Amino acid sequence: MAAQADEKESAESLLAETQKKIGDAFDIFDHESNKTVDVREVGTIIRSLHCCPTEGELHDLLSEMEEEEPTGYIRYDMFLKTMTNVLMERKFKPSPEDQLLKAFEVLDTEKRGHLLVDELTKYMTEEGEPFTQEELEEMLSAAVDTEKGVILYKDYAPLMAVDDAS
Repeated sequence: MAAQADEKESAESLLAETQKKIGDAFDIFDHESNKTVDVREVGTIIRSLHCCPTEGELHDLLSEMEEEEPTGYIRYDMFLKTMTNVLMERKFKPSPEDQLLKAFEVLDTEKRGHLLVDELTKYMTEEGEPFTQEELEEMLSAAVDTEKGVILYKDYAPLMAVDDAS
């Protein structure tokens, strides 16, 4: 019985901690302090919680959170409900570092240990789900080695990975 009570208390503690993280992230973007955020900022909030949904998955999450008549804003109670489920089910977790390295190695067909800016730009804008210009610029600002002018992906992959502890 005591073990069961401890397990319940641990689950409740995890839930409370998760909901606090969600609330803290939401509050940063609640500029009017009225428990709403601009729908355009929800993707940023979700990603700040270490969730990496595709644009399609993000669209699905937004439709789950929006009012029947979309207002352009997402209410905190709807965001909290949806994101609690997402985080507790560990959905949209970022790829681990070794998987990211393998992906870069596949792109590095000449096995140079780096990618050229033009190569990465082409892959990120023409393949799969294309990055927007803003996303691409943000990625390149973090990925490009300023001295060499290339992406040293062995250095960049760890920055993209998120520790499970967070």
